Amino acid sequence: MRRTIWLASYPKSGNTWFRMLVANLSAKDGKPVDINDLPERGGIASARGPFDYFSLIDSGLLTHDEIDCLRPRIYEELASGAQDDEYEKEDAPPVRFVKVHDAYTLTPKGEPLLAGARGAEGGIVIVRDPRDVAPSFANHYRCSIDEAITFMNDRHGLYDARQLRQKLPGWSGHVESWLDQTDIPVHLIRYEDMLADTLATFRRALEFAGRPARDEAIRLAVAFTDFAELRRQEQEKGFRETSRRPGGQFFRRGMAGAWRDELSGEQVARIEAAHAEMMRRLGYELAGAMALARTA
Repeated sequence: MRRTIWLASYPKSGNTWFRMLVANLSAKDGKPVDINDLPERGGIASARGPFDYFSLIDSGLLTHDEIDCLRPRIYEELASGAQDDEYEKEDAPPVRFVKVHDAYTLTPKGEPLLAGARGAEGGIVIVRDPRDVAPSFANHYRCSIDEAITFMNDRHGLYDARQLRQKLPGWSGHVESWLDQTDIPVHLIRYEDMLADTLATFRRALEFAGRPARDEAIRLAVAFTDFAELRRQEQEKGFRETSRRPGGQFFRRGMAGAWRDELSGEQVARIEAAHAEMMRRLGYELAGAMALARTA
């Protein structure tokens, strides 16, 4: 049976980049995989398709709470190998990575929404400096940076566009929910560390997940997911995860610390006031009064 590992992150924190790295472990003919045709399709936990298929119910006919009460059963089925096209292949990788933006929460019945240890054997939690998340979030969802910050600071944030409802209790609340749950082991990755040493960071994550890979395959995957390559593919043929709103761009800058020339001092202060405790916990240095001085 293939292991299931959640790839958990707040939106715009590097989840897609990690999935591209995994996909390129299977690159053939010396070419990077097509960003729109990944060989390993774990999908996203909030997709309606698997829910409708296994529950035999059109999710559009149910309330959000009714759906949440059924979601653990769906993840148990998927973890067992049901509807896993890769499972039957002799050379199928031993790990199924599944993207998830949901916070780690409980259903109205008090059980883990993602089915705890029955839904996955572990989780890789990818975090990113919230000051860099804000402008990237604004670009992707075609809103203002101030609107993005308001959403990131909202402890009751919800997202359900074309997918099942996802609870996003603010940036800090989301990260905390994953790091402090005790149902499954987690491995923490900072986006900034992935940028600084992609190969070593990726290798450690694969070791945690139990996904063996040759050093040469890892090096090639890193080379094939260079930001310039991902952006080239998006510009040439588009990317299915790009916002459908005019002007959307998924692979935008791919930098750490770009917030310094994208956010005003007041915007930095809003983010730090809401998330200082978690930022310190994750090793993100606060700008504090210096940020306001830049725009004084």
